[in-house]
Amino acid sequence: MAVSAAFRHLCGMTVLAVAVIGLTPAMAQTAPDVATRVDRLEREMRAVQRTVFPNGAGATMQPEIQAQGATPGTGATTPLADVIARIDSLEQQMARLTGQIEQQDYRLRQLEQAAQKAAASTVPSTPEAGGATVPATPAAQPQPQPQAQPVAPTPAAAQPAPTAKEIATRRARVAAIEVPEGRDPAENAYLYGFRLWDAQLYPEAAAQLRRMLDQYPNHARASYAGNLLGRSLIDDGKPAAAVPILYDNYKSRPRGDRAADSLYYMGVALTQLNRKADACKTYDELQRVYGMTITPALSAQVRTGRTRAGC
Repeated sequence: MAVSAAFRHLCGMTVLAVAVIGLTPAMAQTAPDVATRVDRLEREMRAVQRTVFPNGAGATMQPEIQAQGATPGTGATTPLADVIARIDSLEQQMARLTGQIEQQDYRLRQLEQAAQKAAASTVPSTPEAGGATVPATPAAQPQPQPQAQPVAPTPAAAQPAPTAKEIATRRARVAAIEVPEGRDPAENAYLYGFRLWDAQLYPEAAAQLRRMLDQYPNHARASYAGNLLGRSLIDDGKPAAAVPILYDNYKSRPRGDRAADSLYYMGVALTQLNRKADACKTYDELQRVYGMTITPALSAQVRTGRTRAGC
């Protein structure tokens, strides 16, 4: 949340400067100038609020900051009193916005810790079957953190090496997938990964989607690719590897078309890892951030996910 930290520092300095000006007697002579500056500050605060809370989640500030007008039966306020009242309102609302940002940062840290624990819960000792890209190194693996004692799934028995016939059959299946040839190379890369996933060629799909994200991390399809990469890993029986991918897709692209879906599938993966408390926190985050905007189909999936996690 580097943007929010910079915003708090900048707005804090600006409000303090305006407040100091408002307390000086000379302000009576420059009230129109100060009022113009306060107008600009109000507009900037609303713009930052829309950036920090793009979906309106957690925002309690009024859309417009109203000046403290005169009460019925009394005369109009002076320009000086009006500007001072607006500065007081700005200070109060910025304090509330700062608190909301801090709460959002705390929830994100909790999700990030859950993703890190899930990633550390499975330390592969042999290469994955089916063309997975997990390297096997003879060197000793780093020891997991002592404080994290995750409940990891029981390791599956070592899979026998595929026969020459099986390798040839799989290569034929991959070769049968049509490679898109549209004008947008990023779109082509994503669609090819989707077709591999749809054909249940999950390791190949994951490898293709990783390449797409590496080459086009800011493309509109990047949110789709990150979400589908997580799903490919889940479908391939690797929920621990899927959790950090899905969390990163949500955190890096919170306004992406598949950000909410990534939180849902992250909850699914955490449930499969028997981290049901973390799964419930993930579903809570999805409801808090996207509750009013998710599709009915995703909403039904979230209800099912919460039931499976015992939320």
